[in-house]
Amino acid sequence: MTEYLPEGFLFGTAENDSCLSSFAALSDCRESRKIIEAPCIVCDSRHNLVIDLGCMRGVIPREEGAIGIAEGTTKDIALISRVNKPVCFVVKDFTQDENGVVSAVLSRREAQIMCNEHYINTLSVGDIIPARVTHLEQFGCFVDIGCGIPSLIPIDLISVSRISHPSDRFCVGQDIRAVVKSFDCGRVCLSHKELLGTWEQNAEMFEQGETVTGIVRSVEDYGVFIELAPNLAGLAEPRGDIAVNQHASVYIKAIIPEKMKIKLIIVNAFDNTYHGNELNYFLTSGHIDKWVYSCPSSTKLIQTFFSD
Repeated sequence: MTEYLPEGFLFGTAENDSCLSSFAALSDCRESRKIIEAPCIVCDSRHNLVIDLGCMRGVIPREEGAIGIAEGTTKDIALISRVNKPVCFVVKDFTQDENGVVSAVLSRREAQIMCNEHYINTLSVGDIIPARVTHLEQFGCFVDIGCGIPSLIPIDLISVSRISHPSDRFCVGQDIRAVVKSFDCGRVCLSHKELLGTWEQNAEMFEQGETVTGIVRSVEDYGVFIELAPNLAGLAEPRGDIAVNQHASVYIKAIIPEKMKIKLIIVNAFDNTYHGNELNYFLTSGHIDKWVYSCPSSTKLIQTFFSD
């Protein structure tokens, strides 16, 4: 299903470049209804998208810009936000102006309909899919799951370690993996934390007695929660000079699997303007029916079931 990947995945590939190389190549794409990508350079005053095809100009009329634009269920910001970014489309027709200049009439909406029919409607709860981060809100992360079709990862499903904002974990344009959590009125709802490993898998990356770097995620009266990995946090004793989102050097005092606890000692804390967004995925493809975060020796059970 490579033609139904998030927008930007096809752009710059040899196959896509070949499709944009000439009028004849674009004509072949029209006949085959092939989905291709090119950059949007303008959204005009009527919200038509102007596309640079290289060999000629293309136009996506406003109502062909996305599913729901014609019906009013999708706002025009979905079109405006595509400027200076690759967009996917199928070639619908060619027109010629009074000066003999040929341009292409394109449809992003039709590409999305094809994506829904041949890809998204075939997904099942528990399927692991690629996604690209499009924008971040306080309540969650919006992603493109194929041909510009949006989905949401709620903030509480991003990772086990709690974050104050999705930007603590993701950045716009980042390519990630997600797992289908449910379907709601035709929309795909996603989760993410199940792909970042269990407590045991994450704890195995650390050893008692070593000093490592973490991120302060919560400061409570009884202690400071330090994130060692997106799905693993430890607790250090209270300190009055610590703030949320500071980086900290921490000494691992104890790792206790049966309680799923890691005891830490803060060596020092410091502000860090660099936020690394690289993620260590334990699962990147396939399907899961059940995910158990808890350690086998622990009496506390944290799990997720995936079922239609």
